[in-house]
Order: sequence, then structure tokens, then C-alpha cells
Amino acid sequence: MTPNDRDRIPEQSASMPTPTRPTRTYRRRVTAEEASTQEVVAVVQPPRWYAVIWSSPKARIGIIMLTVFLLVALLADWISPHSPTDASFAPVQDPSADHWLGTNTLGYDLWAQLVHGTRLSLAIGVLGGLATILIALVIGLIAGYTEGSIVDDGLSFLTNLALVVPVLPLMMVIVAYSETRGLMLLVFVVAITSWAGASREMRSLIISMRNRDYVTAARFGGDRMFRIVFREIMPNMSSLIVSGFIGAATGAIAAEAGLSFMGFGDPNTVSWGQMLAQADANGALVQGLWIWLVAPGLMLALLMTSLTFVNFGVDMLSNPHLREEEK
Repeated sequence: MTPNDRDRIPEQSASMPTPTRPTRTYRRRVTAEEASTQEVVAVVQPPRWYAVIWSSPKARIGIIMLTVFLLVALLADWISPHSPTDASFAPVQDPSADHWLGTNTLGYDLWAQLVHGTRLSLAIGVLGGLATILIALVIGLIAGYTEGSIVDDGLSFLTNLALVVPVLPLMMVIVAYSETRGLMLLVFVVAITSWAGASREMRSLIISMRNRDYVTAARFGGDRMFRIVFREIMPNMSSLIVSGFIGAATGAIAAEAGLSFMGFGDPNTVSWGQMLAQADANGALVQGLWIWLVAPGLMLALLMTSLTFVNFGVDMLSNPHLREEEK
């Protein structure tokens, strides 16, 4: 080694990078705000479904409103001091401590009818929504999974036929020719006339999901069609199912009120639609009994608004872009 070589060794060593010790990373569970990809390997836990819904201001308002309606329906006998079917009071009384909203021309206490009418509206909403979404699920999922087959052709034809048939006239005809009227008849009418739209949405979604890996694995594993559809695919459509149920429940409440207002409801039941029908038949506005019309109409509007607001939160479960917009 020459002296010149020995002189160049420090220069080469100085240009070499300084060795550093490897940085140890720790795996821990953190929140989205605490996560830092430069310091830790972040394992961010996704928010719970109820946290996603509650994060929407509209959904919070809807949940609070819906809770109030549920409490009124459950505690109607304690909230109202009178029976909704008691017509022994003096007609056309002004609001007082004994009759909070007064009485109508038939001698009924308006507050009692308004409070007890909440029960029928919620009942028709829950039962009608469940029946509608059940029919839509069965037809939509089977049609989507068997796309292109004769089963799909037959179910799609049935769905298209149900979509083009006028819903309101069909409801009126079924109720008018029925020997008995009541809650179960209204549920039946709503279910068989309102399932087609939700069924079409179910079919479209299952077509996009049926070729995913977990479905293919279940198919190669020997699972039958009904097990794959209702055990593998349907649980991944929970947000769409809940959203469809809320929409069907809102439509059922509006359908009951509309049929009752037009005289196709059960006159022996107490509902907001019957209150509106009685008010219209007895000239409530002419006699200055505006509260007889406004109170049940306002309750219907608030109940359907609460369901619509809750649906905003449910939509956020299946659409992450809506969560960003809320922030």
C-alpha cells in the first residue's frame, strides 16, 4: 500500500453513510386521530355501526323523535286521562285542563285519540315494513343469484309487472272488496303492493356480489343456493335491508293514513287517518276546529320525518363518502 492510498482511506470512510440501529416498531391499537404511520404500525379499529349512525346530526334528531313516539305509544294509557272511544263528553269544547286539545263534534277527546293513534301508526309501520322487505328479499336475492335463468326471467317479469301497476287504485280495490278490515288487512295490502322497488335494488346488488371470493368458496364447498344467498350474501347487505325496511315502514304509515282518510279504513279503530277522515266529514274547518285537522296531520309528518332522518344515518353505513361529508 502506497502513502497515497493510505491518504485516501479516511476520505472514503468519511463519505460512507453512518450505520444506524434498526428502528423497532410497536404494534398497538390506536384511534384514527392518534394513528401516525411514521412512528407506529397503526391498527385502526373501524367505528361501530351505532357510532356511525349517531355521528350524523340528522340521524340523532330522528332517533330522538322516534324514541318520543315509541314512549307515547307505550305509555298512552297513562298519558291520556280518557278513553279514545268514549264519546260521552260535551261536543266542541275548548282546550282545558280536563281536555288538553278539546273535544270534537262527536264528543271524543282529541288528545286521547291523538295519543292512542300513535300505536296503530307505529304498528302498521313495523309490520308493513317487515312484510314488504321480507318479500323483496326473497324475490330479489333469488332472482339476482340466478341471473339469466328461467327463474330470474319469471321473477323479473313479476317484479316489472308490480312496478307498473298503479299502487293506490289496487289498494283501494283490495280493501273495498274485503269482507273484514283491520290492521292485518292493511299490512297485507301494503306488503303485496310495495315490495317491487326494494326487490329490484336487492337483485342489482346481489348480481355484483355473487362472484366474490367468499361466495365462490361456498359454492365450491358444496353449499346450496339458499344457504349461499341467505347465509353468505344477505348478512353483507344489512345496511341496504335496514334502509329498505325504513322506507317501507314510512310508506306503510302514509298508506294507512291515506286509505283511512278516503274512507277505506276500519271505523272501529283509532288512528290519525281516521281522525282526518272524521274531521273532513264533519266540516272541522268550517266550525273552526282547525286543531282537529292540524294535530293528526302534524303527527304524521313528524313521524315520517323521524324515519327519514334515521335513514340518513343508515345510508352512511354502506356509503363511506357520506361520512366524509358529515365531517
